[in-house]
Amino acid sequence: VQLQASGGGLVQAGGSLRLSCVASGRPFSSYVMGWFRQAPGKLREFVAAIDASGVRTVYQEAVKGRFTVSRDNAKETVYLQMNSLEPEDTAAYYCARTRRRTITPAVQDGGVYDLWGQGTQVTVSS
Repeated sequence: VQLQASGGGLVQAGGSLRLSCVASGRPFSSYVMGWFRQAPGKLREFVAAIDASGVRTVYQEAVKGRFTVSRDNAKETVYLQMNSLEPEDTAAYYCARTRRRTITPAVQDGGVYDLWGQGTQVTVSS
Protein backbone atom coordinates (compact mmCIF):
# COMPACT_ATOMS: atom_id res chain seq x y z
CA VAL A 1 0.00 0.00 0.00
CA GLN A 2 1.17 3.48 -0.83
CA LEU A 3 -0.26 6.87 0.13
CA GLN A 4 -0.17 9.81 -2.28
CA ALA A 5 -1.04 13.23 -0.90
CA SER A 6 -1.92 16.22 -3.05
CA GLY A 7 -3.74 19.53 -2.98
CA GLY A 8 -1.23 21.76 -1.28
CA GLY A 9 -0.32 25.19 -2.53
CA LEU A 10 0.04 28.88 -1.79
CA VAL A 11 -2.99 30.67 -0.39
CA GLN A 12 -3.67 33.95 1.33
CA ALA A 13 -4.70 34.07 4.97
CA GLY A 14 -8.39 33.38 5.26
CA GLY A 15 -8.40 31.16 2.21
CA SER A 16 -9.14 27.47 1.82
CA LEU A 17 -7.48 24.35 0.49
CA ARG A 18 -8.54 20.73 0.30
CA LEU A 19 -5.90 18.07 0.63
CA SER A 20 -6.43 14.57 -0.71
CA CYS A 21 -4.64 11.36 0.10
CA VAL A 22 -5.18 8.38 -2.17
CA ALA A 23 -4.26 4.90 -1.03
CA SER A 24 -3.12 2.38 -3.59
CA GLY A 25 -3.50 -1.20 -2.58
CA ARG A 26 -5.72 -2.72 0.05
CA PRO A 27 -6.83 -2.53 2.74
CA PHE A 28 -7.89 1.07 3.25
CA SER A 29 -11.34 1.04 4.74
CA SER A 30 -10.36 -0.97 7.81
CA TYR A 31 -8.12 1.54 9.53
CA VAL A 32 -7.86 4.98 11.06
CA MET A 33 -6.27 7.58 8.80
CA GLY A 34 -4.48 10.63 10.11
CA TRP A 35 -3.09 13.95 8.97
CA PHE A 36 0.08 15.44 10.43
CA ARG A 37 2.09 18.52 9.60
CA GLN A 38 5.62 19.73 10.03
CA ALA A 39 6.77 23.31 9.74
CA PRO A 40 10.44 24.18 9.15
CA GLY A 41 12.42 23.89 12.34
CA LYS A 42 9.52 22.37 14.25
CA LEU A 43 8.51 18.90 15.28
CA ARG A 44 5.85 17.00 13.41
CA GLU A 45 2.45 17.53 14.96
CA PHE A 46 -0.90 15.81 14.79
CA VAL A 47 -3.65 17.60 12.87
CA ALA A 48 -6.65 15.29 12.55
CA ALA A 49 -7.72 11.67 12.33
CA ILE A 50 -10.79 9.78 11.18
CA ASP A 51 -11.92 6.29 12.09
CA ALA A 52 -12.39 3.44 9.66
CA SER A 53 -16.09 4.08 9.17
CA GLY A 54 -15.70 7.82 8.74
CA VAL A 55 -18.01 8.55 11.64
CA ARG A 56 -15.65 9.61 14.41
CA THR A 57 -12.99 12.26 14.09
CA VAL A 58 -10.50 14.03 16.33
CA TYR A 59 -8.64 17.30 15.80
CA GLN A 60 -5.78 19.27 17.20
CA GLU A 61 -7.19 22.14 19.23
CA ALA A 62 -5.68 24.81 16.97
CA VAL A 63 -7.57 23.58 13.89
CA LYS A 64 -10.95 22.74 15.44
CA GLY A 65 -13.74 24.52 13.64
CA ARG A 66 -11.51 25.33 10.66
CA PHE A 67 -10.40 21.93 9.37
CA THR A 68 -12.56 18.93 8.49
CA VAL A 69 -11.29 15.43 7.87
CA SER A 70 -13.38 13.02 5.82
CA ARG A 71 -12.95 9.85 3.81
CA ASP A 72 -14.44 8.04 0.87
CA ASN A 73 -13.69 4.37 1.32
CA ALA A 74 -14.99 3.49 -2.14
CA LYS A 75 -12.38 5.82 -3.61
CA GLU A 76 -9.78 4.87 -0.99
CA THR A 77 -9.24 8.53 -0.33
CA VAL A 78 -9.05 10.67 2.79
CA TYR A 79 -9.50 14.43 2.66
CA LEU A 80 -8.57 17.40 4.77
CA GLN A 81 -10.67 20.48 4.09
CA MET A 82 -8.88 23.51 5.48
CA ASN A 83 -10.76 26.79 5.84
CA SER A 84 -9.84 30.13 7.39
CA LEU A 85 -6.19 29.33 6.89
CA GLU A 86 -3.64 31.22 8.95
CA PRO A 87 0.09 31.78 8.37
CA GLU A 88 0.69 29.45 11.34
CA ASP A 89 -0.80 26.62 9.26
CA THR A 90 2.15 26.79 6.86
CA ALA A 91 3.77 23.36 6.84
CA ALA A 92 4.26 20.17 4.90
CA TYR A 93 1.16 18.04 5.45
CA TYR A 94 1.36 14.27 5.60
CA CYS A 95 -1.32 11.63 5.54
CA ALA A 96 -0.70 8.40 7.38
CA ARG A 97 -2.31 5.08 8.20
CA THR A 98 -2.44 3.25 11.48
CA ARG A 99 -3.72 -0.29 11.90
CA ARG A 100 -5.94 0.91 14.72
CA ARG A 101 -9.60 0.94 13.82
CA THR A 102 -11.10 3.37 16.33
CA ILE A 103 -10.38 6.85 17.61
CA THR A 104 -8.45 6.80 20.87
CA PRO A 105 -5.93 9.27 22.32
CA ALA A 106 -3.19 7.09 20.82
CA VAL A 107 -4.05 8.11 17.25
CA GLN A 108 -2.60 11.55 17.97
CA ASP A 109 0.81 9.93 18.32
CA GLY A 110 2.67 9.62 15.03
CA GLY A 111 4.43 6.59 16.39
CA VAL A 112 1.34 4.40 15.95
CA TYR A 113 1.20 5.03 12.20
CA ASP A 114 2.98 2.53 10.00
CA LEU A 115 2.50 4.02 6.56
CA TRP A 116 3.12 7.63 5.48
CA GLY A 117 2.55 9.63 2.34
CA GLN A 118 5.18 11.87 0.82
CA GLY A 119 3.76 15.17 2.05
CA THR A 120 2.24 18.17 0.32
CA GLN A 121 3.31 21.74 1.06
CA VAL A 122 0.82 24.30 2.30
CA THR A 123 1.96 27.92 2.44
CA VAL A 124 -0.31 30.61 3.85
CA SER A 125 0.70 34.21 3.22
CA SER A 126 -0.33 37.05 5.50
